[in-house]
Amino acid sequence: MTGSAFDELRWRGLVYDATENVPEMLAGGQVSIYTGFDATADSLHVGHMVPLIALGRLQRYGHVPIAVAGGGTSMIGDPSGRTSERQLLSRETIESNIESIKRQLAHFLDFETKTNTALLVNNADWLLSLNLVDFLRDTGKHFTVNAMISKDSVRMRLDREDGISFTEFSYMLLQSYDYLHLHDHFNCTLQAGGSDQWGNITAGVELIRRVRGKPAGALVYPLITKTDGTKFGKTEGGAVWLSSQRTSPYRFYQFWLNTDDRDVVSYLKFFTWLGENEVRELEDAVAQRPEQREAQRRLASEMTRMVHDETALRKAEQASQVLFGGEVAGLSAAEVADIFADVPSGEISAERFQGEGLPVADLLMECGVVPSKGEGRRAVEAGGIYLNNRRVGDAGAKITQADVIDGQFLVLRRGRKNYWLVRVRP
Repeated sequence: MTGSAFDELRWRGLVYDATENVPEMLAGGQVSIYTGFDATADSLHVGHMVPLIALGRLQRYGHVPIAVAGGGTSMIGDPSGRTSERQLLSRETIESNIESIKRQLAHFLDFETKTNTALLVNNADWLLSLNLVDFLRDTGKHFTVNAMISKDSVRMRLDREDGISFTEFSYMLLQSYDYLHLHDHFNCTLQAGGSDQWGNITAGVELIRRVRGKPAGALVYPLITKTDGTKFGKTEGGAVWLSSQRTSPYRFYQFWLNTDDRDVVSYLKFFTWLGENEVRELEDAVAQRPEQREAQRRLASEMTRMVHDETALRKAEQASQVLFGGEVAGLSAAEVADIFADVPSGEISAERFQGEGLPVADLLMECGVVPSKGEGRRAVEAGGIYLNNRRVGDAGAKITQADVIDGQFLVLRRGRKNYWLVRVRP
């Protein structure tokens, strides 16, 4: 790879701020870099992906990435970006969350390479055994309350009526101690994270300078925003998670596919492994052929393949075509429910499809597709009715259990875009 890791991050627009020594550090020999991830849920979400993928980029340039699972700090709660106290979790819940997150990290970091193997550590291993008095004497004395309350994350909370607890106020000390511990035990000299972490990270840089008399660096990435003013990583259904149990690959694919033209080029730079020339070609496509949405389709495919796999991507692409008349066969009931979650739906007993089956005109009327059986027959004869995205050619056709998808659903369509989902109850 040409250039330095810092140059790579800079052309992608990922350098929000950095201490002055960082460009030289990343252009020199191998550097150990750490980024922390909280364990307040059993999955990471797309908001975590900028620092995650950035760690992967740094590893590709020969540096050593250290992912720190916040088993200890998650018991305290980071006040950054919060307007109220976090709910405290039990140690058992946090440990369970970390086990789930570990599997997701392997999509971005290489834990098997021999030269610069990625490391995953849990700060509970050193934080939970700290002696309070020793910690306050050896670490706390290097922090002034004046400096701590000047940090944006703290000052914002002090201005609110409910304030900030001493628990969350102490978070900066613990994160700084993490940096010192990693410096001592893993030769870590650079911490990276979102721009809201600048105060915490530079506090750790200062702690290493005071306690060890050695230089360390800080690098922060921009917090991703959307041009339309809505929050990145949120949909009507909530956060977009990396776990397929929380956000299906289809919904994940759709999130990226629906990216605004004004944001898509930036997202290609931030989130994908595509090089500068490929991104430039897709940028030209946005400018010249926006209706084809080439950049969005490439973004959605790259992200779905990265976070899930090739099979999940193919399924997501198939599912995305279903709403445009694509093949329904081969989809599971869960996938059908996901795709048609927002269309009108109704229920019919499975008994109605036994024996000779239910006349199609009856089904259309009972589901509200047409007002009468006669209208249903005429709609079929006109060629405008589809069952499971296949045209019904016979007005006298009967629907049987064999037509029911995965024993649970039927998909009706009138015309090109008017869908109804029929739930078949036992």
